[in-house]
Amino acid sequence: MASAKPKKKNPRLASGRKRARQDVKLNAANTSLRSKYRTAVKNVEKAVASGDKAKATELFAKAQSIVDKVADKEIFHKNKAARDKSRLAAKVKALAIAAPKAA
Repeated sequence: MASAKPKKKNPRLASGRKRARQDVKLNAANTSLRSKYRTAVKNVEKAVASGDKAKATELFAKAQSIVDKVADKEIFHKNKAARDKSRLAAKVKALAIAAPKAA
């Protein structure tokens, strides 16, 4: 049985129609920022996994900025952003500590 999305009704009031238009724009902006956030985190994790200390440190600095922007706009909760930054910082720091021992 195929489950199709229920068809949305068009709002009757002008304010409702405007709200629907704004929601489309806001959703697109939020989706873009959420994607940028996830990509930044993923790039840092890839650099850590590959063992590239310099690249991981550089990407972490950029990721911190993106994470803060997303938290300020309340796309993700500020505690989630802080938790993600903390976990990434720990991974980068562990890489920095492990790199001199291996060399």
